[in-house]
Amino acid sequence: MACHSWQCISGCGACCRLDPEQRGEALDALSPEEKAQYLEMVGPDGWCIHYDTGARSCRIYSERPNFCRVDQLAQRFEVAAQHQDSFAIDCCRQQIRVEYGGRSLEMRRFERAIRNNQGGGGSPSSQ
Repeated sequence: MACHSWQCISGCGACCRLDPEQRGEALDALSPEEKAQYLEMVGPDGWCIHYDTGARSCRIYSERPNFCRVDQLAQRFEVAAQHQDSFAIDCCRQQIRVEYGGRSLEMRRFERAIRNNQGGGGSPSSQ
């Protein structure tokens, strides 16, 4: 079986849907200070207030909080290093499925990206 490396796809933004009702486990993994910051970032529609839904991009990408960085995700949930890519892939699949559907263009693009990035050391630090 091929080893897939996590790969972010531009123009997706599924992870920017911060609706607390849908992200309970994410909230549970945050410190009290991070949780307060997270909740301040949730807009009335459940999307991050820094997410540009038209351009489908983050307005504060280079300054985004640590809890918005995929390279911090596995550590936050105490996932062993050798399982970080598969954990990030599973998290992304879940978010994309919830936001756009399992047969969406975003899901197809994501699956293609991770297939094309087999064992190549995805770039979680870029997300």
